[in-house]
Amino acid sequence: MDLNRVPNERKLYLCKWYFKGNIFQISNFVGIPISHSIFDYFLPSVGFALLPFVWAINTVWFFTEAFRKPAYDEQKEIRKYVIFSAIGSIIWFTLILTWVMTFQLKRTEWGDFADSISFIIPLGRA
Repeated sequence: MDLNRVPNERKLYLCKWYFKGNIFQISNFVGIPISHSIFDYFLPSVGFALLPFVWAINTVWFFTEAFRKPAYDEQKEIRKYVIFSAIGSIIWFTLILTWVMTFQLKRTEWGDFADSISFIIPLGRA
């Protein structure tokens, strides 16, 4: 999607949707009727599905709109969501990386506990 062709209101809506959006809201915005099935309630948000990944994409995709374009009404709120997305994705990636490194370095010291929380138990000596 070329953001230069999208109206400013929709840019704000997309940025917000990628951060915390709701399927019912986006379907009403684009004019597509959506059935209110039980599945819809289990999938309410794009931003919380793959949180760090989606927030990182939101940051990259809307960075130019938030910080490099001439000022317009919705820009302040887009900037807020871009900053929150960047902070959230950095925190999540840091936590995930810290956990992976800690587990890889300490797995043998943790013994049976580490084996019980592993999906794959490596063969050979530790």
